[in-house]
Amino acid sequence: MVLRRTKSVYEWIDEAKALGVDGLELHTGFLWSTEPGEIARVGDAIASAGFEMPMMCASPDFTNPDPAARAREIDQQAEFMRITAEIGGPGATCRVLSGQAHPGVPVDQGVEWAVDAITGLLPLAEELGIVVAIENHYKASTWQYPEFAQRPEIFHRIVDAIDDRVRFGVQFDPSNAITAGVDSAGFLDTVIDRVVTMQASDRFLEAGTTIDDLRQADGTLGYSPALKHGVIGQGLNDYDRIFTTLVDAGYDGWISIEDGVNGFDELAASAQFLLEARDRWFGGSHDVRVASLEAAKAAAAVG
Repeated sequence: MVLRRTKSVYEWIDEAKALGVDGLELHTGFLWSTEPGEIARVGDAIASAGFEMPMMCASPDFTNPDPAARAREIDQQAEFMRITAEIGGPGATCRVLSGQAHPGVPVDQGVEWAVDAITGLLPLAEELGIVVAIENHYKASTWQYPEFAQRPEIFHRIVDAIDDRVRFGVQFDPSNAITAGVDSAGFLDTVIDRVVTMQASDRFLEAGTTIDDLRQADGTLGYSPALKHGVIGQGLNDYDRIFTTLVDAGYDGWISIEDGVNGFDELAASAQFLLEARDRWFGGSHDVRVASLEAAKAAAAVG
């Protein structure tokens, strides 16, 4: 859909009806045209299929050393935020990333560029009634370099520098924590008070391989060929710990499915795992409530 364009978003919407899920997260690459009429058509198709659109996955490169390129990335992110609001409505989330780890860009400079770009977009998020969420990410499919903020210490510097807790939060991906070389449930503990959305996924090691075998010089793992995609709940992520942390924090927000690399059958199995997890851990709730976000909104209203 994103690179080869062998399947349209409309075909995907139709196929997804078989999964029994509540919403369809979109990627900007699914939108082959961003003309207003086409965006309205996509939104109508999602609604007609009985889905909500909780999040748009955008992949801005705010750490590009070229000022003109950074300005274009900010403008494009703003466009996708407007599209998010049109399709998803109030409360929808638009993902951001820090950008690529461009050679020669110092960490302090990259952090400053990313923070400035995200902060500058928050008034638009307020105007649109949506939330901007930064993902602990590895590498976008169209990027040359991995994520600038892949390592947790850099990710935290960016998150901690942005005080807004109403229009900005964290998009948590447990498997990307693994590719960063850390325990995913342990990483969640450090960001749970900022998490507003989550992508569930899983990874498993190729036979005869250990995590230590995959570590690079900086401690990250990256997308090693020995680190395989798999059905959610059957891999390296400790979902019992992850769900316990979410429930204890009052997180009853969206959990999306990042799977399907090995075909629709595995995607369906991952969906079934999360449907069963919703019953077990979240009391079967279809509500969308994030306690930390609600508390931030209440505090902002009082303030």
